Amino acid sequence: MTTPAGSGVGFGSVSWWGLSPALDLQAESPPVDPDLQADTEHGTPQLDVLLLGSVDGRHLLRTLASVELWSPRRFRFYVLENNLEAVARHMLIFSLALEDPEKMGLQERSEAFLEVWGNTLLRPPVAAFVRAQADRLAHLVPEPDSLAEQLPWINLGALKFRERDVLEAVFRFWAGGEKGPEAFPMSRLWDSRLRHYLGSRYDARRGVSDWDLHMKLHDRGARVIHIREFRRWRDTGVAFELRDSSAYHVPNRTLASGRLLSHCGERVAARGYWGDIATGPFVAFGVEADDENLLRTSNGQPIKTAGEITLHNVTKLFRALTAWGRPRASQGNPLEVPGEEDGTREPAARGPASFTIYFLPLHSSQTLHHKTCYKGQFQLLYVACGYLVDLRQEQLQAFTARVRELAQAAGFAPQPRARPSETFARFYKSRDSAPVCTDSVAEPGPPTPEVLVPPPGFVGLLPEVLVSPQEARNPLSEDLTQPLQGRTPPPVPLQLPSECQVSFSDALALPTGSQTSKPESDWIPRNQVPHL
Repeated sequence: MTTPAGSGVGFGSVSWWGLSPALDLQAESPPVDPDLQADTEHGTPQLDVLLLGSVDGRHLLRTLASVELWSPRRFRFYVLENNLEAVARHMLIFSLALEDPEKMGLQERSEAFLEVWGNTLLRPPVAAFVRAQADRLAHLVPEPDSLAEQLPWINLGALKFRERDVLEAVFRFWAGGEKGPEAFPMSRLWDSRLRHYLGSRYDARRGVSDWDLHMKLHDRGARVIHIREFRRWRDTGVAFELRDSSAYHVPNRTLASGRLLSHCGERVAARGYWGDIATGPFVAFGVEADDENLLRTSNGQPIKTAGEITLHNVTKLFRALTAWGRPRASQGNPLEVPGEEDGTREPAARGPASFTIYFLPLHSSQTLHHKTCYKGQFQLLYVACGYLVDLRQEQLQAFTARVRELAQAAGFAPQPRARPSETFARFYKSRDSAPVCTDSVAEPGPPTPEVLVPPPGFVGLLPEVLVSPQEARNPLSEDLTQPLQGRTPPPVPLQLPSECQVSFSDALALPTGSQTSKPESDWIPRNQVPHL
């Protein structure tokens, strides 16, 4: 059996890394309106962003690292994912990014980030760091006061108590509650996914990798991805090899998630790897760079690989983020610090009190617009999808046209003077056209399974989207959702992965037979099912 082209199986049912370049959200947001922002608590303009399915926090990291380019602003990021493992990775990634530089140097933090974020296998020192941080977070999640004191930029108040319990269980698994590599045999699980995806092409997988890279990723602008690094990732799941290859042998448990599978006629919960095996984690930080020298070519070939560019960009981000992780000296306004000489107070550009990440309940995308606390709250809305190789060109074109159609039906129009982009489609909603004024950025590409969008008609259709009020913060109304319901699928249907993916702890809590989701017994061999 061979997986048909355009099936979408390669990007799996869970996303662990972004499939589009990181954005500075301030560059996408509307200009600051002094009249609307003058009454903020600290007298400083505030940016409220809702991110649906952003997965890895790359946009947040770049936004925080780019504050020097803009006027001082406070940030409130509202993050909504469809699985708690993604929420846990958000927390771990930011804990690493904001780690005290005296405890962990810049290079060490950057390399550890790349391994945790994009490698299936870790070096022992990095694995030890993940266990220590996971154990710390497992103790902080059920203790809101301690969490607010140690990690003031995280807010879990909106999560349900059951979701917090599951989140704690995820961290305890990462911390090594189940000892030994057999608790999560990553290499074997990766090979099983690859065999299922390639089918009869498995023995020719090197040729398949070459074809996918040159005829798909390179044609879509990601020419800096080198064949050696892409082929290594396809074979082993190790995207960033910063040391000798023999140093990577500890399974990366942060890539584990649960799923209901059919085993001997029954549905059982199994832990496995259900993420991307087609595109790779090179796109988010590895195909663009502010330094044009990194993108130079020699004899038609890039002089730097995507891995080298990724390391450079992440190191630059972490260097800029260093100030965010330092405690503020002032006890009053968190945006002010004492002057150096005369004791006067000067505005501070950043600090841990200047931004907060609010994690919203799972599956709440359909109800947010009904809650008064969120009406008129957001200046920017981001909806994630993908930069994927597993679709035909005609499917991509049909998908892009469908995004435009859906945006137009919801009252959006193409953003005037938007900079050209093959990755993002930008829309806005003027104040006169509807009660909500919104700018939107949509990434034309096939949807990732965990994309969560308020409009039901958008699910499985809309790519990465940014929405922001242009002239006023008016209430978010149902006109974003209602006109889209009941619409037909795109002209070229996209076959999405099964909906049976659930949180592992969620699955264990449900009795056998109580699930309505469709089991898939052929994702992993039967002798691998009971990795519970």
